[in-house]
Amino acid sequence: MITLTKEGGPADLDGVTHLSIGVSWDPTAGSSGGVLGKLRRKTGTDLDLIAVAMQGGDPVRLAGLDSLDPMGNGSLLHSGDNQTGHGDGDDETVTVEFARLPSAITSIVFVAAAYKKGSSFQKARNISFKVYDATGGSSEQVADIWPSLLSQDNGCAVAKAVRVGGTWKLEVVNETGKIKQGDEHALMRFAVSK
Repeated sequence: MITLTKEGGPADLDGVTHLSIGVSWDPTAGSSGGVLGKLRRKTGTDLDLIAVAMQGGDPVRLAGLDSLDPMGNGSLLHSGDNQTGHGDGDDETVTVEFARLPSAITSIVFVAAAYKKGSSFQKARNISFKVYDATGGSSEQVADIWPSLLSQDNGCAVAKAVRVGGTWKLEVVNETGKIKQGDEHALMRFAVSK
């Protein structure tokens, strides 16, 4: 297993037919203790993993939030919304089956966001992104992507899968920015800028 970095350049996905990216986080009380801190830990914090399918520079489909199969053919699937960060393993996952993606899709941008009002990266800890080779029906973790925890932003473009001829490459973006919470167009504009 490797830790993918921006400096390492794009990773070749030759032989990978199914790719999954998962995000996990632990809820935290932030700086408050006592009853309020326990309540915040219990309710958790809501981060969202979103995959934006691009046709050139235009976002054309979005997996995540309330859209679990935006292509309608299982080529881009979201596991569903975890609103608390509670539980073991990945809290949200997006799986791509490259052969079934329409040929017009040139890239997929994976974004983690504190999208809903009142949520924030600062209310989560141990945020991590895992990359899996899900070829052949089993999921084998092949890489980690660790974002900086110092950001005051509420969006992180994690990675981007790019079609290069007949193959795909995965590059780490790991750039944060501000996204207007609850604004789907702002989320897509953020993805387009990466």
